[in-house]
Amino acid sequence: MTAPPTSRRSPETGTRSVTRRPAPGRGWRWAALAISSALVLTGCSDAGAGGDQLQVVENPERASAAPSPATAAEPAGRVAPVDGVVTDVTTADGVLAAAVSGEDAVRLYDLAEPGAEPRTVSLPGEVTKLTTIDGSVVAAMPDAGAFARIDGAAGEPDVVELDGAPAGVAADGDRTLVALRDAKAVQVLDADDRPVNTLRGELYSADDVLVGGSGAVVLDRLRTAVFSVDLADGTIDEGLRAGQGAVDATTDEYGRVLVTDARNGALLAFDTDPLLLRQRHPVPGGAHGIAYDAKRHVAWVTLTERNQVVGYDVRGGQPEEKFRLPTVRQPDSVTVDERTSRVVIGSAAEEGIQVITP
Repeated sequence: MTAPPTSRRSPETGTRSVTRRPAPGRGWRWAALAISSALVLTGCSDAGAGGDQLQVVENPERASAAPSPATAAEPAGRVAPVDGVVTDVTTADGVLAAAVSGEDAVRLYDLAEPGAEPRTVSLPGEVTKLTTIDGSVVAAMPDAGAFARIDGAAGEPDVVELDGAPAGVAADGDRTLVALRDAKAVQVLDADDRPVNTLRGELYSADDVLVGGSGAVVLDRLRTAVFSVDLADGTIDEGLRAGQGAVDATTDEYGRVLVTDARNGALLAFDTDPLLLRQRHPVPGGAHGIAYDAKRHVAWVTLTERNQVVGYDVRGGQPEEKFRLPTVRQPDSVTVDERTSRVVIGSAAEEGIQVITP
């Protein structure tokens, strides 16, 4: 996703003002408690068993989606069949892109007619993460050591090879940031996709990188934490605990990074510069995938234990539930089309792709 703007136009007056933080409320009091209990990484070299304040357990494992029961309600919207497990989805200029487990390809659907036969774009490896940057679909292929930019209209991929396994890609101006999971690093590419720096720190794994407001963060799912990325100094700095099982993240128009905590069932909101936990909102039911609709100011969170997706208005002091809709089984991935606000959900139980117009 492209970096959110740091200013926005008031719908009431038409004037433009700097990005404001959500208004005070009960959520701020929760946030104060969360901040006081969030542990900042000290960077000590002797941080081992019992000394690492961000390590949740002695032998950490990445959190995964809670298993889903059989669907009890008809999924909202339309469902397009898919012969396989959908691992991720994104949209770009009316095109719906889907990654399917075991395929070295991305499927491109017409978002307006998701049931029509998709186009298939062959790639050098299996895709594990999809995002949209500057109108292009970006597919990360860790096993191939590469990512690809795909023009949705032409369906032509531009493959960028890397010395590492990319888990997530983001843009910061004309620079591209790549999270290299196993290398525990973030690589910075210039406008010509040439590596200019590799940033390392106290990461256990670099599972995604996001640019929000005036800063960037890297998501470490093994450590279930987020770390500040200082591009000017070329360093990965302090880290903050992101619940007990951070699984997915996105950004909003207020410059925050929103993270889902699968183990505790929560939605977390972080400022990026400086790195601060601003909100923690309970989301029971197996919180997993997250996407953001900047037009409606709604964060969409999938609940895999309930086969539901919930939409929260995040403009206030605490998230306010606006939508709760039934989904396909095992709704692990979700995205929002920025032009139409359609919500797209991928089933990891071979039940297809769901398109909802809220």
